[in-house]
Amino acid sequence: MTIALALGGGAGLGWAHIGVLRELEAAGVGIKALTGTSIGGVAAIAFSSGRLEILEELAHSASSVRSVVRYLGLNWRPGSVLSGKAIAKLLDTHLGDLTFESLSIPTAVVAADLLSGDTVILDHGPVTDAIHATIALPGIFQPVLHDGRILSDGGAVMPVPVVPARSMAGGRPVVAINLQGDYKARRKAVGISDAENPRLTTLSVVRSATGLMLSQLTRLSLDRDPPDLELALPVGHIDTSNFTRAEDLIAIGRRATAEAMPEIERLAQA
Repeated sequence: MTIALALGGGAGLGWAHIGVLRELEAAGVGIKALTGTSIGGVAAIAFSSGRLEILEELAHSASSVRSVVRYLGLNWRPGSVLSGKAIAKLLDTHLGDLTFESLSIPTAVVAADLLSGDTVILDHGPVTDAIHATIALPGIFQPVLHDGRILSDGGAVMPVPVVPARSMAGGRPVVAINLQGDYKARRKAVGISDAENPRLTTLSVVRSATGLMLSQLTRLSLDRDPPDLELALPVGHIDTSNFTRAEDLIAIGRRATAEAMPEIERLAQA
């Protein structure tokens, strides 16, 4: 039983991908190819390198806002507000010896070129360079200068990377994991309620509008390039900027995958 897997972006919600991967592993579903955008790219490389437990340990260690800030590193610079030095050190420590060519599963991650507007598929060379590019949230982390390109978070162009998964799948079915499909719950998570006179703040309006934009972009992307199966995980009640809910998100990922397992196994055996 084998599938290709496309892991979508979603910042802190991406811990749910760990649960998805663990449940597939437990069920004996093999992964023929693996692609990821943003945090999905990190999970993809962690799994295909056999180092998912390191990512899981990191997820559980981010148990408080203070611990998250320590990893992200506040540092106002032109083009970003976070340094990400601690993350860079972790990547170099645990993944610095890896290239895409050394991974046990064909893997690719997605970035956006801010110069041309192109979608850039990263699937060769050092994996740490690609991870820095795919997670470079605009205005949050510094973009990556690479081969004459300015690379930023791939969620701006391909929130769920079905296209590269399909091209790498060798005819196997593609299962897509969507973390952006629950806008109404996300709206409430950032303070936009159903009340007749909601207490609106500048931040809640901006975050809700951003969440709506990402949800719609993801929907359009998946409708244009549909997978064989889409799992839209019910994670909208957790804010995307909250990295402290690993236990809950991993459980959601496992539960949603277990519930979809009959359909996944049907596709995988075809």
